[in-house]
Amino acid sequence: MPLPFLTADRAVDAPGEYPDDIALPFDDHDRWRRPYRPGPWRVGAAAVLLLLASFVLLAAVIIAAAGAPPAALAVLVVAALVIGSALRLLRVGVWVSRAGLRRVAFFSTTTVAWPRIRGVRTVQQPVRWLGLPRTVQGQALIAEQGNGQALAPLLTDHNADFLGRREAFERAADLVEAWGDEYRLG
Repeated sequence: MPLPFLTADRAVDAPGEYPDDIALPFDDHDRWRRPYRPGPWRVGAAAVLLLLASFVLLAAVIIAAAGAPPAALAVLVVAALVIGSALRLLRVGVWVSRAGLRRVAFFSTTTVAWPRIRGVRTVQQPVRWLGLPRTVQGQALIAEQGNGQALAPLLTDHNADFLGRREAFERAADLVEAWGDEYRLG
């Protein structure tokens, strides 16, 4: 079963493969895509959740074999919630298309059309470390709407995708800014 949300386009994997004048070397600009790969912290957390789900599923089978179908069904529902959480965790991030910018969080999704965005830029500011309440000084990619209101940081160099991967953060921020420059005024 292909999982397209786990892969990024070739442009992210091989940054020196394309000439500088091709900022957006993608075939279909109407398809929503994440311009970077999920980071090792995010993938590791999802893998641990899936491992936990396998144990919960095994427990559901044992409970069902013991003759308690209602309890087995309850445990099966818990396993489905854990699997759904792992898949949602892998979808979290910034997605772009010709239509606009989409920030996918664990419990919500915000989509803003490119014409409503005044600018996308990288700033130095306190950022949350792995999404926890602790903040550290770092870089964040922010988007300002036309009314002057800034969205929550789109990417930070200390989130689960880019912790310890500064070059990957810079490449992803540059790609999101390139999408903004291409479609914001168009």
